[in-house]
Amino acid sequence: MAFSGYSKFDGLGLAELVKKRDVTPAELVEEAITRIEKHNPALNAVVYKMYDQARATAAAQMKGSGTGPFHGVPFLLKDILGNYAGVPTTSACKFQAGVPALRDDTLVARFKAAGLIAVGKTNVPECGILPTTESAFYGPAHNPWNLKHSTGGSSGGSAASVAAGIVPLAHANDGGGSIRIPASCCGLVGLKPTRARNPMGPDLGDFANGLIAEHVVSRSVRDTAAALDCTHGPEAGDPYFAPHVPRPFLEESRTPPGRLRIAFSSKQSTGVALHPDCVRAVESTAKLLDGLGHTVEEAMPPIDAGMVTSSFLTVFTAAHAAAIDGFAFLNGKVPREEDFEGLTWAIYQQGKQIPATQYLISIAMLQMVSRQVGRFHETYDIWLTTTLGTPPVALGKIDIHERDPLKGLGQLADYVPATPLQNATGQPAISLPLHWTDDGLPIGLMFTAALGGEAVLLRLAGQLEEARPWRDRQPSVWG
Repeated sequence: MAFSGYSKFDGLGLAELVKKRDVTPAELVEEAITRIEKHNPALNAVVYKMYDQARATAAAQMKGSGTGPFHGVPFLLKDILGNYAGVPTTSACKFQAGVPALRDDTLVARFKAAGLIAVGKTNVPECGILPTTESAFYGPAHNPWNLKHSTGGSSGGSAASVAAGIVPLAHANDGGGSIRIPASCCGLVGLKPTRARNPMGPDLGDFANGLIAEHVVSRSVRDTAAALDCTHGPEAGDPYFAPHVPRPFLEESRTPPGRLRIAFSSKQSTGVALHPDCVRAVESTAKLLDGLGHTVEEAMPPIDAGMVTSSFLTVFTAAHAAAIDGFAFLNGKVPREEDFEGLTWAIYQQGKQIPATQYLISIAMLQMVSRQVGRFHETYDIWLTTTLGTPPVALGKIDIHERDPLKGLGQLADYVPATPLQNATGQPAISLPLHWTDDGLPIGLMFTAALGGEAVLLRLAGQLEEARPWRDRQPSVWG
């Protein structure tokens, strides 16, 4: 039975229909598959199809196998991490192609336990390096709001799929903004949780000194909250874990936030001006927050932006070199220049030259910044910025073949001025679709809280979703 209303529901809404027997998991899976086949030629968002696994899982669920708040809901996994036994994780990289995962990641196991049904894997930039989803291996993903523009990265295929109504939520991860950037570009909710809120097992404790966080992109605050309820919490052997939470995140998203102390910034930490559309977005949102009764004033943490950038890039490039060498070691391969894009190879070579002393000093510098930002949040509950420095860029603007790593990464300075900081400090931050340009491109607003502060973010997000709803906004590629 065709279910024409499928794309109008968020994940919890679809699960409720399954619970009431108005629709079956198998029917929902077929709806997702139909939409992949319909929209993927334009979007290039799904790069690996798991239709047989999805149909088998749906059939098992219909026989009474498993429960969970997202029981029967179609889902997509990102082609970075998100390992699913028997399915390759390629990271859009020729060097990693064709190697199936031996077992599920802990996060994937928890997604399954929540009732989510993976129907495929989504497009990414090579090795997740760039904030745009363009690669030589897969080709570019296209933004459903305007096919000539970027979806953001590195979770761009996931974001495009959710924004187009293919699935209500999808796996994403974030090492420098890779949940929040695509959420901003595609008009979605994108929460980067507190460091170690979600585990990276069963093999990894953390990666890149904790820069990377795992979660989802979605169309509703409640889906984002409920998904975190399903996945968070430590597992045996974790090197550290996030602060305890006393109540479910879904309950927090339904709770009024009270009167918050909110700082906002309408320029970069370097003092450089944001794009005029981004300035308007921040100022409009600050006015909305004031009208909701919050204490709002212009301020930003007193940090050395140049030192943050330098230290972050040291850890970032070293981590990418380690990831490539780690894959090579585990699979008996030797990295060769012809197996990588120019910028990936340049970053790999640079990362291999970083001394251990420089790496550790950079970590110490980022920890110093974490102290400074932590003290800032003793005064302010929330810091508001735009997620990106400009609206979504056009595809092709960022040169993936640039072989000078400083020049290659320098292309991103004004585009991604804000998101890496929260990876360095471990703080939670959420991008919300609260503004659109005159020509219909989304601009995400980013809200950052103190370490462990997902609850206050979700309370505020729930309030803003009600005050300035985005549910009825739909891109040109939809449903």
